[in-house]
Formats: sequence, structure tokens, C-alpha cells
Amino acid sequence: MSLSGKKSFVPIFLMAIIVGIALFSPSLPHGNENYTYNGADVAWMLTSAALVLIMTPGLAYFYGGMVKKKNVISTMLQSFICMAVIAVVWVVFGFSLVFGDSIGGIIGDPTTYFMFNGVLDGKPWGGASTIPFTLFAMYQLKFAIITPALITGAFAERIKFTSYVLFICLFFIFIYAPLAHATWHPDGILFKMGVLDFAGGTVVHMSAGLTALASALYLKQGKHFKEHTPARITYVLLGTGMLWFGWFGFNAGSAFGASQLAATALATTSTASGAAALTYIFFDAARGIKPSAMGVCIGVVVGLVAITPAAGFVSVPHSLVIGAVAAVVSRLLIDWRTKSKLDDTLDVFPSHGVGGMVGMVLTGVFAHRSINEAVEANGLFYGETDLFVAHVIGLIGATVFTLVMAFVLLKFTDIISPLRVSEEEEEVGLDLSQHGEKL
Repeated sequence: MSLSGKKSFVPIFLMAIIVGIALFSPSLPHGNENYTYNGADVAWMLTSAALVLIMTPGLAYFYGGMVKKKNVISTMLQSFICMAVIAVVWVVFGFSLVFGDSIGGIIGDPTTYFMFNGVLDGKPWGGASTIPFTLFAMYQLKFAIITPALITGAFAERIKFTSYVLFICLFFIFIYAPLAHATWHPDGILFKMGVLDFAGGTVVHMSAGLTALASALYLKQGKHFKEHTPARITYVLLGTGMLWFGWFGFNAGSAFGASQLAATALATTSTASGAAALTYIFFDAARGIKPSAMGVCIGVVVGLVAITPAAGFVSVPHSLVIGAVAAVVSRLLIDWRTKSKLDDTLDVFPSHGVGGMVGMVLTGVFAHRSINEAVEANGLFYGETDLFVAHVIGLIGATVFTLVMAFVLLKFTDIISPLRVSEEEEEVGLDLSQHGEKL
């Protein structure tokens, strides 16, 4: 398969098959069921879906501004292409893998909603009963889109575009879908254990961050990995603003309605991100490091990541603690990473992986049923241990699963289509070598 200049009919053949199946799939609503929806909830969830989608272009600017000028286009495109690839996979069988009939609590039956059959007129999802099932499905799609895009910062400036497209498909099928099903489906193994993940700390950030760590270890260092010359700090600031804006749909939207819970999630998201940004630059200042625009931006994102699993389960004051703790832990890991031989180019693992882990653990510490009735056992801070223990076990299980699967998928992809560009292509830059374009 080739997407980089050499002739190949394989991609066209694959799309022809998908289009052919879609043409004859029973996709029209049957009109046999009538459901009453809440107009305010529908409007908020339509808005939230759009907010989450804008996060992916925001991520493109965030990452694109951090890399060398000769790799800006390729890095940004790696985020944008996820909006196309995952959307197609989602409709064909991806939604079924996540929310279809459970197979052992690990994965959904891929035929349940194959080609979105039964989605357009389907019974609303149990946890989102006031909005159309179609809207629920499309909202969840936006999470599936941004997750593989997050990984790209770990291997920026040294991966072949063709191989990357193949890898994100495999990542979705074998890592994202099982974790999402296990965490968010009522029959999922993590869900039944009592693990709480309001908006994707485990499903999105840990899966992406841990896969990023595996990718950095597998691909090893880039040719000039110690040279950090960001192309546009202004792009990073713009991307951070877009991510911050979109994250309110990410977290507050996960309440699945215009409700007090959505307002709580919005509030905790605002305060955790602010606390993390301040803590990050104050922590730097205490060590004689000037407060930088990059530091503020990374701090904001770390806070957003950490509050994601906890947003609808903890109080606003405790969100300040979560943001501050995550900022310090992530900053220390970034310091360690820069002194090591690990080439996680844009520090995806210290920011997203570790941020997600901190958020998951602290959800088990601060969650309380007065915030959300879905909390069956209060957090460790309130003298109960069941939730905290479940979260520690879930964290260990998700970590081992993701790392093992990531290494397997990287090796499999590398066999089919080599992951690394050549030294000559890396020297020229991926914008020219992979796409024939430049700034």
C-alpha cells in the first residue's frame, strides 16, 4: 500500500469495497419507534460534539508549533487525517466494537451496529436517554478521533505517513475499542469493577500516552532528537486555546445533557486547568526557570487531562488539587525525559499518559456520590477504600494491556509497512519527503 507518490491500487480497492457495502446496507430508519427527547439536551450535545471535534485541529496547531519548520505540515496532517480515517471506521464497525453487544466484557460485537444499522432509529443509550442514539454515537466518534491523534507527538518528525495511517486503524481496533468498551459499556469489565472515567482519562489519555511511550521506545531516537527548535510558539498558543475551548464539550458534554452535572464538569475543568498552568510555571520559577509560553500551555493541557476522568465526580475545590498535583508530577517526568535517551518528541507520555494516570488515581481519592449518584463508593479521602482499590487495579490492568498491545501493533505495522522514514527523508523533512509540500 502506498500513499506517498508510488502507484498503488490497494487503497482504492479498499474504499471501493466499503462504498459497495455501504450502498446496499439497510441504513434507513424503520420508523417503528417513537422517543421523546429533551430539546435543551439535544442542543447542548450537538454543540458539545462540535466542540470536541474542534479539539483535533487544535491539537494539530499545538503539536505543529512545537516541531521543526520542515515538519509542521506533516505533523498537523497526522491529526487532521484522523478525522477522516476514524470516521469511516466508526460507521462501518467501530461504534459496534465500543458500544455493541458485549463479548466477555472486553469488546463489542462488530455486527451489532454494522454500517450504523439500527442507529438512526435506535433506542437511546441508557446513560443518555434524552438525546437521539445517533447523536450519542456521533458524539462518541469525536473521542475516537482525537485519541490516535494524541499519539503523534511521540513519533513526530520520523514516521512514514502510510505506516501511520495503518497503525491508527490497528490502534483503534485493538487498543481504543477494548478500553472504551471495558470502561463505558454497562457490561464492560472495568465498568463492573466500579472504575469511574467521566470523560476519558483511561480510555483516551492513558491509552494514547502509553502507546506514545511504546512508540518512542520502539522507534528510538530521531536523528537530531536533542535539538528542540519549535517552529511557531504562536501556533502552540493558538492550539492550546482551541483545546481549552473544546475541552468543555469533552468534559461537560459527557454529562449527556444540559444539567447541573454538566455545569459541575465545566467548573471543575476550568479550575483544574488554571491551577495546573499556575503550578507549572510557579514550580519552574522556584527552580530559577523563566515562565514560558510553552510552560503555560503544557500546564493547561496537563490540568485538562488530569481532570477528565474526575470532572463529573469531584468538587470544585478538589479539582484545584488534582490540577496542581498533576502539573508537578508531569513536570518532573518531563525533566527526567529530557535527560534520558527516550525520544518522546513532544512529551506525550509525561503529559497525557501520566496526567491521565494521576487523574484516575485522584478520582479514586476525591469522588463522592453527592456530586454524582453514579459513584457507588466514595473516594479514599472520605474514608472508603473500595473505589480507590478498583482504580489502582484498573490502572495496572489498563497499563499492562496497552503497553503489550502497542508493542505488538508497532511490530506488526513495521513488518507490513516500515514505520521509520530514511535518514535522508528525515533530514529533508517530512513535509517534502512525505507530502511534497512546505511552508
